[in-house]
Amino acid sequence: MHSPSVDSPPRPPAPRTAARAAAALGLCSVLLLVLVSVEWHPLVSVDADISTTTHRWARADPDVTQVCRILTDWVWDPLTMRLLGAAVAVWLVWRYAAWWTAGWLVVTSAVGTLVQQGLKAAVGRDRPVWPDPVDSAHYAAYPSGHALTATVVLGLLLWVLHRHGVGRAVWRTAVAVAVVSVAGVGLTRIWLGVHWPTDVLGGWLLGAALVALAIAAQLRWCP
Repeated sequence: MHSPSVDSPPRPPAPRTAARAAAALGLCSVLLLVLVSVEWHPLVSVDADISTTTHRWARADPDVTQVCRILTDWVWDPLTMRLLGAAVAVWLVWRYAAWWTAGWLVVTSAVGTLVQQGLKAAVGRDRPVWPDPVDSAHYAAYPSGHALTATVVLGLLLWVLHRHGVGRAVWRTAVAVAVVSVAGVGLTRIWLGVHWPTDVLGGWLLGAALVALAIAAQLRWCP
C-alpha cells in the first residue's frame, strides 16, 4: 500500500467532502447576498463604520496608500490573475499534455468572471463615495471582482500543485503567497475606499465556493 511522503502536501479530499464545502460556502454566499440586497441596517452600518475609518487612515498615510494602489492595480489585479492562470494552463498542456486539467482551470476562471459580472449587474450596489477620494473604480460594487478573481485563480493553482505532489517547502510557500495575496487584495480595496467590506467578503466566499465546486467536479470526473 502506498503511503504519502512526509514531504508532500496532504492527501486530496473525497469528492463528497469538496461538494459539502462548496454547499456550505454557497449558502453563506447566498445569505450575505440577501442581506446586502435588502440593505440590512446592521450590515450597512458596520460597512460604513469600517470604511470611514480606513478611508481616514488612507488619507493620513499616502505612502501606504500608494503601495496599496500598486499592489491592487498591478500585482493582484484581476487581469494579472487571469494571465497567471492562463500561463499555468499552457504549461500544463506543454509539460504534461494535461488538456483536461488545463481546460478545467480556464473554464472555472471564466465562470468566476461571469458570476462576478452577473451579480454586479443584478445587485447594482453603489460603491463608497468620498468628498476626498484616494482612488476610483468602475462598475457596481458587489461582489469585489479583485477578491473573487484572486480567490478563484490562486485556489485553483494551489489545487494543481496539490495534485502534482510538490514538496512540502514548495507547498508551504505557495500557500503563504496565496493567503497573503487573497487577504491582501481584499484589504487594499477597502483601504482605497473603492469597496465596502462586505463586497470583499462576498468575493472571498463566492470564489471559495467556486473553487470547492470545481475540485469536487475534478475529483468525480478525473480522479
